[in-house]
Amino acid sequence: MSFSKILVANRGEIAWRVMRTAKAMGYRTVAVYSDADKDAPHVGFADQAVRIGPPPVGESYLSIDRILDAARTSGADAVHPGYGFLSENEAFAAACETAGLTFIGPPPAAIAAMGNKAAAKRRMIEAGVPCVPGYQGADQSDANLENEARKIGLPVMVKAAAGGGGRGMRLVERDGDLVEAIRTARAEAESAFGSGQLILEKAVVDARHVEIQVFADAHGDVIHLGERDCSVQRRHQKVIEEAPSPAVNADLRNIAARARSSSCSAPTAPSTSSR
Repeated sequence: MSFSKILVANRGEIAWRVMRTAKAMGYRTVAVYSDADKDAPHVGFADQAVRIGPPPVGESYLSIDRILDAARTSGADAVHPGYGFLSENEAFAAACETAGLTFIGPPPAAIAAMGNKAAAKRRMIEAGVPCVPGYQGADQSDANLENEARKIGLPVMVKAAAGGGGRGMRLVERDGDLVEAIRTARAEAESAFGSGQLILEKAVVDARHVEIQVFADAHGDVIHLGERDCSVQRRHQKVIEEAPSPAVNADLRNIAARARSSSCSAPTAPSTSSR
């Protein structure tokens, strides 16, 4: 994969960070912007900038056709999605490949498997991985989600299946709040990710949020970056990430390392980047 000009399909500080690194590596950069962001810093920082539509994200940053048109117009030969918006959308990754653009991220099959929380959780359950009790089924009616939440037992988390960053996420502690939480989470998810699909999970109160990030490339190379503690959050968004985690001791870290080593050496391990 050889490319020289990267279009960053995002905005604001996210896009600026990606473009700063790309420029440092010798690549030319292309910004996209809606009418609301025409004077944003990332627009001025890029080597080129292309307007992709009016302020609503559904008509600009979530429009695959407009992003691809911007790539053709600018002569970009690669696309970096940043995070949020279309970054976990397998249709977008596939469309980039079809258009002859290098998609800087996981292949469409990996995004389909892991980029959607419902699909990822079903895959983990099938693989025998212990998961928090919840609902990740196809019936997305409000009535069914209410019923499933009561089966799980309050408190529950209502989560957008198609994205993260705290968007489309609600903690429900009282039965009377269920209906409104489902509706507002769905509306927020549709606005942020273009999908109103939701999952439900039993809320684990006062838990630590510890992640292990794993990267793999198309050549079969796999590495992990150890664990990071993301427990300090505001509105379900991480404020501070600390590595190594103060809640993980050497014994637990060694157990996790052995498990990761075993998974990565398995012949069926996917060549993907996931969290």
